[in-house]
Amino acid sequence: MMKALEGIKVLDFTHVQSGPTCTQILGWFGADVIKVERPGVGDATRKQLVDKPGADSLYFTMLNHNKRSIELNSKNETGKEVLTRLIKECDVLVENFAPGALDRMGFGWDRVHEINPRIIMASIKGFGPGQYADCKVYENVAQCAGGSASTTGFLDGPPLVTGAQIGDSGTGLHLCLGIVTALFHREKSGLGQRVSVAMQDAVLNLARVKMRDQQRLDAGPLKEYSQFGEGIPFGEATPRSGNDSGGGQPGRILKCKGWETDPNAYTYFIIQAAVWEKVCDLIGEPDWKTAEGFASPPERLDKLNQIFERIETWTMTKSKFEVMDLCNPLDIPVGPILSMKEIAEDNGLYETGTLVKVDHPERGEYISVGCPIKLSASPVEVSRSPLLGEHTLEILKDVLHYDDNEVENIVSSGAVGEAK
Repeated sequence: MMKALEGIKVLDFTHVQSGPTCTQILGWFGADVIKVERPGVGDATRKQLVDKPGADSLYFTMLNHNKRSIELNSKNETGKEVLTRLIKECDVLVENFAPGALDRMGFGWDRVHEINPRIIMASIKGFGPGQYADCKVYENVAQCAGGSASTTGFLDGPPLVTGAQIGDSGTGLHLCLGIVTALFHREKSGLGQRVSVAMQDAVLNLARVKMRDQQRLDAGPLKEYSQFGEGIPFGEATPRSGNDSGGGQPGRILKCKGWETDPNAYTYFIIQAAVWEKVCDLIGEPDWKTAEGFASPPERLDKLNQIFERIETWTMTKSKFEVMDLCNPLDIPVGPILSMKEIAEDNGLYETGTLVKVDHPERGEYISVGCPIKLSASPVEVSRSPLLGEHTLEILKDVLHYDDNEVENIVSSGAVGEAK
């Protein structure tokens, strides 16, 4: 079967997580992703959080599948010539350098567009235009500036960042959508364009329900929040809501059997109006179906603590998987709190390609997250990340069409890493 992005060449000037997340997805869908790395150094994550001496870290390998690596010194004059030729050959250039870095290299948008009017130049920055445009941003900074941290955690505790990388990987996903949209537009216009995503903007987009709640505060308290039932006044900003459901359907994380020793023996339990009577029967409170103060959703809002405490006395007698088995046939929305160990041992996730086992020449076999997006006519094959400069000569010859003498001169000039 033909890969969805087969024939598209991507010049990957990204590093760490946000950019590589984007280019890896493009590679999964069949694009030829050419990762440009500093000779002898490469992406900084190659040597960050190393668990096996002499091998690239999991941080690097899990973000750089399906790519080719070329070592290129873009400050070297010959290196600039090679880079210019790469820009001419590629359809997309992706970068997440600090603001202004490409301009200082002499390859800002105007120059890139002049070299190749059809190229899409995609960038990730921390903030959009404005007072913080030149600030450096990392994952947790983005979560804080995008409104996620201020609305995460419990009311009586500090703001919290989430374990999901919504700042880095979340921004990479947004940029990927922008790139394929620009490629589609190019089919009609014939021209490339700039695509940019700010990490603050991406986090805010993912936290949009909290902006919704900010505006709802003008009409009064947010009644589905636990603090309403606890009689705690609301302030001027969207508060932290603990484990309350953000969709208006009351939900909590509840203890399950074994919680005393297992930190993940919990389930998420939602009491939708449509299944309220089934919940009452399940937990042994049939009278609540018609009792005053319990029969309708508005009546129950100030009693959520009481209700969930009673449900928890039931869930604590069951494992989190038994809760699933008993609730799912009744259409009661629940979900086990799965540890990374449990997820890594779930054979079903390997069958769908959500998890994959990858063999690497330096580190051996490892588990990685596969492509989360499934296309029926374009299956994804996950190939290992490249060694530093592994494809330098291959790219010079096969992509840029330099002859043997030209390649020898490029190598001797110091424009690329040592021949491999």
